[in-house]
Amino acid sequence: MKAYEKTIGDLDCVVLDGGPEASVAVVVCHGYGAPGDDLVPFGAQWAQQLGSQADKFRFVFPYAPLTLAELGMPSARAWWPLNMQKLMLAVEARQFEELHVHEPPGLDAARQKLTGTIDSVMESLSSEAPQLVLGGFSQGAMLTMDTTLRGVTTPPSLLLQMSGTLICRDQWRQAAAELAETNIKIIQSHGTSDPILPFDSATALRDLLTEQQLDVQFVPFAGPHTVGAEMLNASTEALKQLVEPS
Repeated sequence: MKAYEKTIGDLDCVVLDGGPEASVAVVVCHGYGAPGDDLVPFGAQWAQQLGSQADKFRFVFPYAPLTLAELGMPSARAWWPLNMQKLMLAVEARQFEELHVHEPPGLDAARQKLTGTIDSVMESLSSEAPQLVLGGFSQGAMLTMDTTLRGVTTPPSLLLQMSGTLICRDQWRQAAAELAETNIKIIQSHGTSDPILPFDSATALRDLLTEQQLDVQFVPFAGPHTVGAEMLNASTEALKQLVEPS
């Protein structure tokens, strides 16, 4: 696949491009504090596992718009400001309710920027019936869930949630009921020993989605705040199904 950097909409991106015949855009957002290209290796792994079908995909990895250079992390990015100390205290005290109902300041702006990038990516595909896959890790998972529910005009065919969590509960529940009328598939993965975003909060998100009759494949794994091999395998199979003849 051809790899290049490009500003798409308002966001700088790394693109792994299958070429002019690509019909599926896969837009994947990194987590808080990571460099913008943090998840690009997953794109390379997907491409390798897809084999000859990889040329049907265009993988796009946007850089979050905020820099954390003032915190001594010059290469780190964020989709919105986050008080990590407050989050850790809430996790230690198992005070999840505030996390679940919280709508972070800056989320709307991040969603609008990401939606603009997605629109531009979809317009660039030459296919008459382009498909969208959205995914993210940690804060990027929260953003792509919110964007799926309250941002993009056309929902993605596939949503990948890697070590995300439940926020904006009331808003998401209402929007999820409407999303259930589509054919979206959601794959959600979370480590059972995650010390940053608790596993219990992941199951709360899963339950909110399944209560609204959404198709959720829940992939737990024994591990911390990371992406397990189980998720890579499950997502690869789902990507293959998007382009295989029915």
